[in-house]
Amino acid sequence: MEARILRLNIAGQPIEWLHWQQAVTVEARGLVAWRLGEVVRTVRGGRCRLSGRRTRMALSSIIACDGERMTPVKANPPLTNSALFLRDKNQCLYCGQIFTFADLSRDHVHPSSRGGEDKWENVVAACKRCNQKKGDSLLSEIDMPLIALPYRPNPYEYLALTNSARILGDQMAYLQPQFHHYSCARPTFSLVA
Repeated sequence: MEARILRLNIAGQPIEWLHWQQAVTVEARGLVAWRLGEVVRTVRGGRCRLSGRRTRMALSSIIACDGERMTPVKANPPLTNSALFLRDKNQCLYCGQIFTFADLSRDHVHPSSRGGEDKWENVVAACKRCNQKKGDSLLSEIDMPLIALPYRPNPYEYLALTNSARILGDQMAYLQPQFHHYSCARPTFSLVA
């Protein structure tokens, strides 16, 4: 898999992942204010008509773009099964076993049939067997304790989750210190009825 480039705003807040082609466009438009990390790709262009020299652009793994100083960060990242399963490390949070993506499902801790919402703080990765066994029961009604409580990843954790297969060391080193500096909402459901 090809590495992506982490785009920051001018204040250093991580915003999104860019493909190298998008990064070339940003660089060519002169929007990059500063760079961090190692060069992940060198792109060669055409030849200069006057000098005859070939253009060359080195793309760093982290770039900060001019523009708004404090671009609003999405406080509630989109809930997808792939991000959910990565958050829970492909582990069923009932039986504790590790599964492939195809063998996992989304379980609502407080069942949606009983008013539970489809949000980060109410869903966990569950193997299909445990999900079926739990059904639409509340945790207080059955003997199936959770291994860990569900939580909403902060925007920086979410960026790491959505690019986990391709994230580079310097990108993780930049994101990781910010994992705990952003306040996440705590679970809003009760484990005891």
